[in-house]
Amino acid sequence: MPRSPDLRILGIPIHDVTLDEAVEQAAAWVREGGVHQMATVNPEFVMAARRDPAFRAVLEGADLCLPDGVGITLAARYLGRPLRERVAGVDLAEALAARAAREGWRLFLLGAAPGVADRVASVLTARYPGLTVAGTHAGSPRREEEDDIVRRVREARADILLVAYGAPAQDLWLARNLVRTGAKVGIGVGGAFDYIAGVVPRAPRWMRRAGLEWLYRLIRQPWRWRRQRVLPLYALLVLISRWCPL
Repeated sequence: MPRSPDLRILGIPIHDVTLDEAVEQAAAWVREGGVHQMATVNPEFVMAARRDPAFRAVLEGADLCLPDGVGITLAARYLGRPLRERVAGVDLAEALAARAAREGWRLFLLGAAPGVADRVASVLTARYPGLTVAGTHAGSPRREEEDDIVRRVREARADILLVAYGAPAQDLWLARNLVRTGAKVGIGVGGAFDYIAGVVPRAPRWMRRAGLEWLYRLIRQPWRWRRQRVLPLYALLVLISRWCPL
């Protein structure tokens, strides 16, 4: 049974978990077996889940909903439930790769554009000697491809499956298929592969610390305004929710 959330933002569950704790929890799940899903929740997740009952159900059923995005940490602080740390999908992917190299876990990298997962595998195995990337595949979240992808992951004997299809597609895909893959932990990591592979540069550390990574992304990728246009409404609803739960 999923752990009870530490708070809810506009009705969407959030767990107050640090990066180190998320990695330790993944380690425990790999040791114990079973099937466990993590989600990296940002404001766009929250707004999408409010519109999409299926996506909301996936987040409700996830074992951990990690606070990814400064909009989540700011909202939590405003609501009087401050979170200890933001856990970005790219940082989690890197930390899991480092731990996997030490523990002997097998990773499978699924998603992003063709060739990107292969580049991520090369970067991570060079960065973390001993890491086993058991398989990579771009594929797509289309249902007609699911059986083939599941077969690939199962044959790779993956312990941890990282999926980079973007939300909500990656999270819905995991909810439908993770149990069939044989992987013990599945995590949707959004654009993490693009950052690790160097396809998209990440914001400088000072901008990340200042909570301005969203602005850097918007400058580098102007098309993101279509996704970020929900942010003003998100902020307004959070302000209202302190006095009138939504």
